[in-house]
Amino acid sequence: MEQTDTYLIRPNHQHKFKPAIVKECVREIVRERLSGVQFDPDNVSQLTCSLADCVKDKVKNAGLDKYKLIVQVVIGEQRGQGVKISSRCSWDADTDNYAEEVYMNDSLFCVVAVFGSYYY
Repeated sequence: MEQTDTYLIRPNHQHKFKPAIVKECVREIVRERLSGVQFDPDNVSQLTCSLADCVKDKVKNAGLDKYKLIVQVVIGEQRGQGVKISSRCSWDADTDNYAEEVYMNDSLFCVVAVFGSYYY
């Protein structure tokens, strides 16, 4: 009887973090939740938290069980200004990845970044 290894240190291709699929999930949620919303500084912290939780839940249900997900949401008032956002992290380029989506309307802008880090 031949034994095989049951411990996987790398995800197979079907279970890898796919930025295009994650980006589509994020786009759908952001458009649904922010369409027609006006910027309100008193409500923006609650909105960012609920948006991040919603994105995390939907992406987690897309079959990324072995990934630690980090969701970052930035919402600001749209006044024609420029914004630069950057991030750094240490990861395995073979298994880890990220997806981002930008949404803007007349009142606000929203940047959502989802980072997926594989659990070994």
